[in-house]
Amino acid sequence: MSDALLTPQLIRLGCQPAGKEAAIREAGRMLADAGCIAPDYIDSLLRREAVANTYLGNGIAIPHGMVEDRAMVLRTGVAILQIPAGLEWNPGQRTHLLCAIAARSDDHLVLLRQLTRLLQDEARLLPLFSTRDSADLIAALEQPAETPQADVEAQDLDVRDEWRLDYPNGLHARPAALWVEAARRSPAQLQVRHGGRAADAKNLISLLQLGLRQGDLVAVSARGPQAEEGVRQLLKAMREASLAEQTAAAIAAQRAAGARKTAGWQPAGSLISLPGIAASPGLAIGTVRVLAGERLQVPDRPVSLADGGDRLHEALAATRQQLAELADSTQATLGAGEAGIFRAQAELLNDTDLITLSCQLMVAGHGVEWSWHQAVERLAEKISALGNPLLAARAADLRDVGRRVLFHLDPALQGSAPAEFGPDTLLLAADLSPSDTASLDLSRVKGLATAQGGPTAHTAILARTLGLPALVAAGAALLDVADGSPAILDGDAGRLYLNPGDADLASARAWQQRQLEDQQKQQAERQQPGQTADGKRIEIAANINRPDQAAAALDAGAEGVGLMRTEFLFLEREAAPDEEEQLRTYLAMQQALQGRPLIVRALDIGGDKQVPYLNLPHEDNPFLGMRGARLLLSRRELLEPQLRALYRAAKAGKPLSIMFPMISSLKEITRLKGLCEGVRKELDAPQVPIGIMVEVPAAALLADQFAPYVDFFSIGTNDLTQYALAMDRQHPELAAEADSLHPAVLRLIRQTVQGAAAHRRWVGVCGGIAGDPQGAAVLAGLGVDELSMSPHDIAAVKAMLRRHSHARLRELAEQALACDSAEEVRQLLEALA
Repeated sequence: MSDALLTPQLIRLGCQPAGKEAAIREAGRMLADAGCIAPDYIDSLLRREAVANTYLGNGIAIPHGMVEDRAMVLRTGVAILQIPAGLEWNPGQRTHLLCAIAARSDDHLVLLRQLTRLLQDEARLLPLFSTRDSADLIAALEQPAETPQADVEAQDLDVRDEWRLDYPNGLHARPAALWVEAARRSPAQLQVRHGGRAADAKNLISLLQLGLRQGDLVAVSARGPQAEEGVRQLLKAMREASLAEQTAAAIAAQRAAGARKTAGWQPAGSLISLPGIAASPGLAIGTVRVLAGERLQVPDRPVSLADGGDRLHEALAATRQQLAELADSTQATLGAGEAGIFRAQAELLNDTDLITLSCQLMVAGHGVEWSWHQAVERLAEKISALGNPLLAARAADLRDVGRRVLFHLDPALQGSAPAEFGPDTLLLAADLSPSDTASLDLSRVKGLATAQGGPTAHTAILARTLGLPALVAAGAALLDVADGSPAILDGDAGRLYLNPGDADLASARAWQQRQLEDQQKQQAERQQPGQTADGKRIEIAANINRPDQAAAALDAGAEGVGLMRTEFLFLEREAAPDEEEQLRTYLAMQQALQGRPLIVRALDIGGDKQVPYLNLPHEDNPFLGMRGARLLLSRRELLEPQLRALYRAAKAGKPLSIMFPMISSLKEITRLKGLCEGVRKELDAPQVPIGIMVEVPAAALLADQFAPYVDFFSIGTNDLTQYALAMDRQHPELAAEADSLHPAVLRLIRQTVQGAAAHRRWVGVCGGIAGDPQGAAVLAGLGVDELSMSPHDIAAVKAMLRRHSHARLRELAEQALACDSAEEVRQLLEALA
């Protein structure tokens, strides 16, 4: 633990505070005097006590402030009051060490882990209650010295290669399961090393224990039969998982940004509420049902190793079958991504460390149920101790699948299932397993809140897919809520409002009804043309990938396809699609659209989208390297078959336009148009509109110079935002800040519109902000002619445009351009809701 976090000046021994509030104020003043907090943060420490119990246990309390007041923390610090005589914290809870925490980041987690260890070690803990030397406290709370000698000895095997992990959320169970699957197909011994630590590539838990994060360089090595092929196939699996991981991170970032779209419901009066983290949007009204998180009491009934081994084998087989069935049913109802949760859980059952430890405990004379439960708990604790929140969620998966096996071993441990939920239940729990979440009766359970977990946990993902309002990480105070009490759960704000009065309930029900009526009205009017209240036409199109998605897009209200992504034709295969395969796809899309506009984006590879068989060279920053048009011009064997297929499709006589990605110079435009014209003449095909994507600031700034050479512009706001703000839109910590409504991005959009208008060229937007109703309103006000988005967003965007005149939207856009932050722009737009 660093000296800046805990120093003798922040420790007071032999204190005798008059009460709990006095103790907290004294610790707060210590933090303020040390420059760790603004004085007002002391009130935040006290407010936290009003909604949560910060007593950690065994004589230790850890008061800390409200999350929303983190800006008052100037630097991370911990103030400790030693109270030898003890202080009643809550009835039945007596505190001897008060550790007040002011945290700007996660530096304090080291202290919390050490405090947790001390709670279980009374021999070390009790002397600290009366010591007269602050050095004793510092020594006890310091991070134990690292002992990396064993790790340093990790060596690569005979054949090796390197790869830099590009998953935004690091390595977690689902991609790791794909690694294991690829490794097990090889007869060679395969290993993954990061720094001085190595893991068996065929062992899921071993891989997770590496704690790999985005940007980590890993060495993949092999020894034995077909070693080179084993390394190649494993690296291929690693890279092929990248697109799914990048896509999942982008969706999560959009959901994070989406939480800011509307002001949401506000209580009529002053209500006590418990804050958490928004996990799934929506408002739920109902009666609290607290699901007791009783710790399993697993009996230790020794049996012979042969008998125990047979029973464990049978339980594992039954659990695998159960998970396979759950994955199949989940895929049928929720989708392949959610089904992958349970397939990854099944892979945990193949972990050799888990099976070995269970058998070792049975050899030592313990029963099979007790041995299995202990093995699961020990490995889950080991994963949790890595300090990675995402991996902590995977430890929850291990416990979930472990309990399934345990219940097969001894069905009596399962107890009574929570089948007695009444109508309009708000389910509160310490945590909820993914399998429990997937099997909830949605006719009765209307909302979900957990004390633990996070928005990336599988439980949160399933709640969003199910449309179940949810919040997570509300803390231990959540479980103190009285069972059977009325409450309102706000999944957008991440708050649970307790004991609402009649006015609050009426307000919440009215808000729900308005939301329902708005959605029903939007759906009923989704086929109306996109236009403002005074008749200004804004074309509304869909972003889709495949012809089989066109019918659903048209049904959702799309007037055409503004972005057909073609990179999906090139993914999850051993070689690029040939001209004939591409032609069939483009003709099928034209046929599905029945004469409506179709804009096909040429292959957009590079940056966050990689294709293994192209063997692109490693780049330290692929977003600034060979991607989009740059790659197409350097790899003509990719571009020319695609152009030939597109011009052959154009000869069918149905609308088709070609759009090139990542344009930054006029030279790129003229070279690409020259190639297009050469192919067109060779095939005797008709002229087709050729447009460019505006994704880098250079294209926006030079739009007036580019306009004479192109037929249209389409702005990719996701990339334009990340390049303009220098923020990776898939960075787990920055993604929510990479907001396309930033005034700098809006000014680039306006400059594009003005440059295009000077030469009578139209401008569309196909980035994420086009599907945000408020964002769409601003874009229309800036003069954008077309908006292309996910089909799911079309009805709401059309409804927003119909509510306002174009003059009003122009006025609003001018105000937005004068704002100094995205937050200020969103506040301005709240009046549109």
